[in-house]
Order: sequence, then C-alpha cells, then structure tokens
Amino acid sequence: MSFQNAFLGSLVADAISMPVHWYYNRKSLDQDYGDFQGYCKPKAFHPDSILWRSSYIPHGPKADILGIQTKYWGQRGIHYHQFLEAGDNTLNLQLAAELYRETIINGDFDPETWLNRYAQVMLTPGWHQDTYAEEYHRAFFTNYSKGKSLYSCGISDYHIGGLSLVPALLAGMEAVVQIQPSEQIEKVLNLVRLTHDHENTLRAATDLTRILQKLIQGESVRHTLKTTPIPGVSVRLLEKWENMDDRDVVGNTLSTACYLPESFVAALHFAWKYHDDFTMAVLANAKAGGDNCHRGVVVGAIVAMQTGIPDILLKKLRMMEKLRCDIQVMPNHKVLKRVI
Repeated sequence: MSFQNAFLGSLVADAISMPVHWYYNRKSLDQDYGDFQGYCKPKAFHPDSILWRSSYIPHGPKADILGIQTKYWGQRGIHYHQFLEAGDNTLNLQLAAELYRETIINGDFDPETWLNRYAQVMLTPGWHQDTYAEEYHRAFFTNYSKGKSLYSCGISDYHIGGLSLVPALLAGMEAVVQIQPSEQIEKVLNLVRLTHDHENTLRAATDLTRILQKLIQGESVRHTLKTTPIPGVSVRLLEKWENMDDRDVVGNTLSTACYLPESFVAALHFAWKYHDDFTMAVLANAKAGGDNCHRGVVVGAIVAMQTGIPDILLKKLRMMEKLRCDIQVMPNHKVLKRVI
C-alpha cells in the first residue's frame, strides 16, 4: 500500500458523508436519506443548518471567498453543500486535491507556494460550489484583507477539519521525494500551523501521520492502534466500543462534533471496528452524523491503507477524473496508483 490509498480514502469518505454533513439530529438524517449505501446528491433543505443564525460579510475583495453564495447566509434550512452533486467533495477536500497536485508539480511541499495557491483558488469566483466555509477560512481571509501577510493569517483552531489536507500532503510528497518519517511529520506540522496552530490539532496531525507511517510498512490497523500512544484511546475502550451500537459510541459516549481531540478518538473507533471493510467504515462514520466529512478523512485514510478501496467507489468519485486530467501535465509521468 502507499499514501495514495490514504489520500483517495479521504476523498471517498468525504464524498460519502457530504449530503449528511453536520446532521446532528440522526432521526432527521434517517428520514432524509434512509439507509443510503453510497454517494448521494444533497437535498436542498438541511434541518440542522446554522446558516440562519450566521452572517458573513467580506470586507473587501481579499476576504470574499464565497461570492454569490453569501446571499444564502441568514436563511433557514440551507444545505451547506446544496450545489454539489453525488460523488463531489467538500471545500476542504477540494483544497486537499489542489495541495496534492501542487506538491507534485513543485517537487516538494513549500509553505509559501502553497499559501499563494490557497489564496489564489479561494479568491477565484466559482472555484468551489460550497455555500459554507469554515471559520478558519473566513478568519484567514479577513486577516488577509486587513493587510496581514499570508503567513500571519491563520488562527488557533482545534477542529478536526484541520487534518483534511494531511493524507494529500503525504501522498504528494511520496510521489516526488523520498524523505525520512521525521521529516514527513515536520512538513505536516508546517502545513497545519498555517491555518490551525493549536496544540490539539498539531497533536492529532502528528498521531495521524504516525499511524499512516506504520500502515505503509505493512502493519495492520489494529496492531498500529494498539502500539501508537494516543490521548483518550486504549485497546480496552476500542474493544468495548466495538460491541456497542455506533450511534451510542459516537453521539452518546463521544461527541459527533468537530472539536479535537474527541473527534479524532471518534474517528479511530470506526477505523478499529471496521478495519477490514472500507465501505462499512465510511458508511458507518457518515451515518453517525455531525462532522462526519472531516472525521471521514481520518477513517477513510486509515482503513484504505489496509484494505484498499472498492473500484465502484473510485469510479463514481467525481474528483478522480479531475485528478487524471491534471496528472497528465505533471512531471516524470507520476500517476495515481490504482487501488482496489
């Protein structure tokens, strides 16, 4: 296996969760989508949407990352991803694909180059179709509009969305440069600090990288989780939770919300329980609701390193065609490895 599996696994898990992203009322989730078994187009109405009590007024062109989508803020029932199609990726994972390409094109990860590209795409009208952008994006570009340098625009954020780009970065570096595990961790932390400079996010990014590093050496998911010290996680708890209903574990015992470190622990529950079945892992995570897209990055990346990804999920992932087209112009004829 390779980090390409982790990257593709993160994309698939995000796209599976996208229509039910940030559903906190699981009864509403079930009523709206039933026992879904794959990619779905989101419904226009989202019963748990917070956009009705939110506002976003960009102060100048350097802060406008939503364009015409801002008109939906302040309205009730607006789905965060209302204009996406089945198999599409949310904003953070679109950025992950952008980082993957940039890393390969540049031959390595360079923070300044990435910051410039991040600003360029986010400020390009229509580059993404999401109606919602997380607080860290809004704060970053508000700071940018105030004249701060790109290096100084990030905030201290501890949402699990801060891990969204980690598998993409590892996969991009793997394709073009051979570096030691310690250097991989250093580059991951350099990336995460740009937008999520908080000890909880940095610790989770380190733990995720170490887990993926062990998996690429051929270790199993369960052996890796047994031998990797992670705050709030123990084999005893994982084994206990394995025999419980997923919605009791993630929703009652653990929160479905985005805050680290608890959201990372919730993701590891799904990775442990469904270590040998990628499809079940990403579906169970999605159906738990809450911030399932960003938990899914962790779940999908970890489990895909052991099992690979079913071909049908790759074929219907809309990002795959875009990646193939972009990879044609990359140096050294680097291509995504086929994973089954």
